[in-house]
Formats: sequence, C-alpha cells, structure tokens
Amino acid sequence: MSKPMSILIIEDDINDCNNFIKCINNREDFELVGITDSDVDALKYVKLKHPEGIVLDLELNNGSSGNTDSLQFLSNLRKMNLNYEPIVIVTTHVHSKRTYDILHRQGIDLLMYKDHPKYSCEQVLNNFLTFRVDIVKPQVKTIEEELEDNENRISDLINHELDLIGVTVKLKGRKYIHDAILYLIQNENSNVNVIQHLTKIYKKSGNTITNGIQNAIIHAWRVSAVEDLENYYTAKVNYETGVPTPMEFIYYYVDKIKKLI
Repeated sequence: MSKPMSILIIEDDINDCNNFIKCINNREDFELVGITDSDVDALKYVKLKHPEGIVLDLELNNGSSGNTDSLQFLSNLRKMNLNYEPIVIVTTHVHSKRTYDILHRQGIDLLMYKDHPKYSCEQVLNNFLTFRVDIVKPQVKTIEEELEDNENRISDLINHELDLIGVTVKLKGRKYIHDAILYLIQNENSNVNVIQHLTKIYKKSGNTITNGIQNAIIHAWRVSAVEDLENYYTAKVNYETGVPTPMEFIYYYVDKIKKLI
C-alpha cells in the first residue's frame, strides 16, 4: 500500500469539518495534517506540514482580507514558491462562471459544488486520489542514471570541500585532486595506483600529476585564512613542511567525503 495522502482541511462549517474528520478516520489512504477556518493559519499548516492535498471552502468567515471568499489564500499560496504543488480542491455553494474562471486561473485542480446531489466528503477524497494517480508518476531510473546521479553527488561534495580551503578551479592540480578522490571512492578495491590512473587519463607523467597536486595544495596554504584551513582540514600537518603531501591530502578527503555520502 502506498503512503497515506496528507490532507489539510480549510473549512468554517462545523458539520462539514466533522464529516471530513469522520471520513478520513475511517480510511487508511488519507491522513489529516490540519483543519482550520482561517486562511492565515492554513498557510502556516502548508509551510510546516506540506500537505499533498488541500480542501478549500470558498466562503471563509475568518479570511484575513475580511472578504467572504478564500481567493486571497490561493494568491498567497502561489507566492510561497513551494518546492511541490499541492492538489487543491475548492468546495462552494456559489455557481458563477466568473468565479469558476478566477479559481482556475489561480491554479486550483477542481471545483466541487456542495449542493450537488452526489457531493460528499468521500467523493472529495476520491477525487484527490484520481489527481494523485495522474500527477504522481513514479520515475524509474536505470542503473546507469543511478550511477551518474551518485557520481555527480560525490563530485559536488568534493568541489565544495576544495572551495572551502581555497583550492580554486584556476589551479591545474584542482582537476587532478578531484579525479583522484573520486576514483578512490568509487574503486576501493582497485589495485591500480591512483597516480597511474591519472597519467592514463591525462596523458601526463606521474611527476607532472604529482607536482600539479602539490602546487595546488601549497597555493591553498599560502592564500587561505588559517582559520579556514584549521576548520576544514583537520588532519595533522608535518610541522617541518607546513603542508600535507599529495597522498595525505587526497586520502584525508577520501575519508571525509565517504562520511558525507
């Protein structure tokens, strides 16, 4: 069974509220995250609870604007810039083409008339499920896509860590460092030396690769604030050289990134 659909009820008729509560309590495919007669409180519920579906009574006596309709709620809902789109079903006794047009321009999914012979709380809930099936389509990723997503996530973490200590993208060794860390994370059991791996990729000598990495490290230790280095690179550094070796540096971040994944 799929996860119950979370529902917010915005209604000022006590009988309608009780009917919705009773219907939801008798079903396993819905959960009630809030019920209110205030459009202001409703926005708070949306922000905190992220309901997947919203039942909105068009005529609210406790509207913040003082109007008897809840159009202001819909306008404010759109201004919230949520990272998802809740399914909104408006219920009303008002039969008006103008109102119908306004509501759909505001982005509602369905308008249901309370005086319709077949109107019921069960019908409202069933319509939510219909929209849920149409909208929530599971995305099945291929193995290749999963691997690519995982690699991109690791890559972003590496780049972020290098940015924090001043190993900038302008440094030639930055790419070597990035690829060395990524390779060691993805190939824990490989017998291939990481420098050898990089020489094959970049067609450069091992010394060129190693020197590029070391120069990037030295640059970061020269230009970055001591506080940043102490905060973001917590491994011990040889007091004679004052900077980590390429392998010390790379393996420190291999271990650090693994803990962040």
